[in-house]
Amino acid sequence: QVQLVESGGGVVQPGGSLRLSCAASGFTFSSYAMSWYRQAPGKERQLVATITSTVGNRNYAGSVKGRFTISRDNAENTVYWQMNSLKPEDTAVYYCNTKRMTTTGWYDYWGQGTQVTVSS
Repeated sequence: QVQLVESGGGVVQPGGSLRLSCAASGFTFSSYAMSWYRQAPGKERQLVATITSTVGNRNYAGSVKGRFTISRDNAENTVYWQMNSLKPEDTAVYYCNTKRMTTTGWYDYWGQGTQVTVSS
C-alpha cells in the first residue's frame, strides 16, 4: 500500500531555512508525480509545489516561488522540500502527496504531515 512519511519540520526564526523529506513506499516512486501541500491554522490545504515523475518538471505556488525548492531522488524514493527565507506566514502543517487516477476521479494519498513554525 502507498505510504508517505514526512520528516524535518520544526521551529525556525524568520529568514531561516528548513528541509523537509518525504519517504515513499508501496509504489513505483519514479513513475509518479509528487507534490507538497500546506495547511495553515484556520485555512484550507493549499498546493505549493509539484514535481513530475521522469523529467522532473516543477511548478510552484506564487507564494513560495523563488524561496522554496521541490526535488526528488528516485533512487531513494524520497521527495524533498527545501525552504529558504522563511516567513511567519509560512507557518503550517506540510503534507506530502501523490495522486492516482481511478474510475471515479483522482484519489489522493497523504502523509501524516509535519509542522513548520516560523517565529522569533
